[in-house]
Amino acid sequence: MFHGPGGGFRRMAGLEEKKAHDTRRTLRRMLEYLRPFWARGILVMVLVVVSALLQLAGPYLIGRAVDQFIVVGDRPGLARTILLLLAVYLVGWVAMGRSFYLMAAIGQRVLLHMRTQIFERIQSLSLSFFDQHESGDLMSRLVNDVQVIAQVLNMGIVQFVGSVLGLVGIVIAMLALNVRLALATFTVLPAMFLVSFVFSKRARTAFRRTRETIGQVSAELEEKIAAVREVQAFSREEENQSRFAQLIAADRDANVQAVGITSAFSPTLNVLSSVATAIVAGYGGYLALRGDVTVGLIVALLTYVRSFFQPIRSLAQLWAHLQAALAGAERVFELIDTEPDLVDAPDAVEMPLIVGRVVFDNVSFAYKADEPVLEDVCLVAEPGQTIALVGVTGVGKTTLVNLLGRFYEATSGSVTIDGHDVRQVTRSSLRRQMGVVLQDTFLFSGTVADNIRYGRLDASDEEVIEAAKLAGAHDFISRLPEGYATELGEQGRNLSQGQRQLLSIDRAVLADPRILILDEATSSVDTRTERLIQAALEELLQGRTSFVVAHRLSTIRNADQLLVIEDHRIVERGTHSELLAAGGVYHDLYMSQFRREAEQ
Repeated sequence: MFHGPGGGFRRMAGLEEKKAHDTRRTLRRMLEYLRPFWARGILVMVLVVVSALLQLAGPYLIGRAVDQFIVVGDRPGLARTILLLLAVYLVGWVAMGRSFYLMAAIGQRVLLHMRTQIFERIQSLSLSFFDQHESGDLMSRLVNDVQVIAQVLNMGIVQFVGSVLGLVGIVIAMLALNVRLALATFTVLPAMFLVSFVFSKRARTAFRRTRETIGQVSAELEEKIAAVREVQAFSREEENQSRFAQLIAADRDANVQAVGITSAFSPTLNVLSSVATAIVAGYGGYLALRGDVTVGLIVALLTYVRSFFQPIRSLAQLWAHLQAALAGAERVFELIDTEPDLVDAPDAVEMPLIVGRVVFDNVSFAYKADEPVLEDVCLVAEPGQTIALVGVTGVGKTTLVNLLGRFYEATSGSVTIDGHDVRQVTRSSLRRQMGVVLQDTFLFSGTVADNIRYGRLDASDEEVIEAAKLAGAHDFISRLPEGYATELGEQGRNLSQGQRQLLSIDRAVLADPRILILDEATSSVDTRTERLIQAALEELLQGRTSFVVAHRLSTIRNADQLLVIEDHRIVERGTHSELLAAGGVYHDLYMSQFRREAEQ
C-alpha cells in the first residue's frame, strides 16, 4: 500500500524512537534498584575518582623521569620518581579494588531483592498464567537473566565511571602536554564512534536472541528431566536428544553470533590504537627532531595514547554486557509487570468460619472466548453433604471445583459459600478452610512428616501420626527405613504412586478443612488401598461439605448428590439409586464401567 512520500521513513523513525525510549526506560528501572544504597554508592564513586586521578599521574611521572633525570643521569631523582610512581599505582589499585568490592556487595543485595520480587510475583499469579508459560522459561528469567543484570550492576557502574573519568582525564592531559600532537591523535575518533555505533546496534539484537534461546533450553531441560520415566518407558531418548540438540544448536548459534559481533570490536579498536600510536610516533618524532618537543613528552604522550584506548575498550565491553543485561531485563520486567488476573477485591473481607453451604448460581466459564467449558451451572450443597461430579474426561468436572476455590474466575454467575460470594472474600482466608487432594500428587523434598505437616505447619508429631492413621498410611510409613523421618526424593520418587496419594490425603486430613475437594483422589491406587482410603474418607467427610470428582463410580454410591456433566452442563442430578433407576447418562456410564471391571 502507498503511504505517500517519506511514510516508510517516518514509520521506521517512530519505531527506532520507541525502541530507544524502551531502552532508556529499562535502563532507568535497572538503576532504580541501586537507590537504597546511595550512601555506599557515593563512597564507591569517591574511590573511583581517586583511582582515576592517580592512574592519570603515571604517564606524567614517566615523562618527567625521562626529561629531568634519565637524560641528565640523575639517579637519586630517578629513584625517587620511580618510588613515587609505584606508590601512585599502588594506592590507585587499592582504591579501585575497594570500589569493586563495595559495588559487588551492592550488586548481590540487588540480586537478592530482584529474585525475591520475581518469586513473589510468580507466587501471586493465577493458574491461568502457568497454563500458558513454561516453568523452565520462568526459572531461566529468575536465575540466568537476573544474574546477567546483577553482573552489570556489580561492575558496570564502577567500570563506566572509571572509564569516562579516565578518558576525559587523558584527553585533558594530552592537550595540556601538546595541543598539536593531541589533535592529530584525535583524528581517529570519528572512525571509532562510527564503529561503536554499528557494533552496538547489532549486539543488542544478538544478545536479545541469546536470552530467548537459553530460556527455551531451560524449559526443554526442565520438562524432559521431570518426564524421564515416560521418556524411557516409550523409548523416546533419541527423539528427545534430537530435539534438545536443535535447541542447543540454536542457543550456540545465537551466542556465537553475539560473541562474534563483540569480539570483532576489540581488534578494530586495536587497529585504531595502532594508528593513533603511529601518528604520535611519526609526527612526534618529526617535532622532536625539530626541537619543538622533548623525548620525555613523546614518551608521556605514547603512554597516554596506549591508555587512551583502554577505557574505550572497557566501555565497549561494558556496552556489550549492557546489551545482554537489557535483553534480560526486558524479560524480567515483563514478568514483574504481569498483573495477576485474580486479585482480592478492594473491599474483600476475611472469610468467617465456614459452615459449608455452597451455591453455584448460573455459573459459566471459558478458558478462551467462544470456547465454553461450563454453562449455566446451578447447584446447592448443604453443609455436610457430599457432592459427586460425574462425566467423561474433559467435560469440566475439575474446572467446576477450581471455581469453588477461586483458582479461576467464573465468566458469569456467582459462587457463594454461606452466602459470601467468593469474589468478595480474601483468597487466603478462603483457601485456608479448604482441603484439596488432586489426582496428580506433588510431594516436596524433605521428610515424610514434613510433607504431611504441609497441611498445617504448626501440627505436632502426634497430630501428624494421627492424621496418617486416619488416612490408612501409618502402616506403610512405619515400614520405611526411617519411618516418618524418611527423606523423600524429588516429588517422592522413592514411593509408589499409591503411597504418594496416601500422603497427599494425609496432608488434607491434617489441615482439617471445612470444605474438602477430592479430584479423582483414589484413581491412582490399587483396590485394597482404595478400600482403606474409602474407610478413612467416610470418617473424614462427616460434618464437612465435600466435592468428589470420581473416576471409579463405585466409590461415590453413598454421595448425597450425584451431578452428571455433559456438553458443559449438568444434565442429571440425584442419588445413586435414583439415577440408576432413571436409565439415563449415569446409568449408561455406571453399567459400562461395571461391565469393564467384571471382564477384568
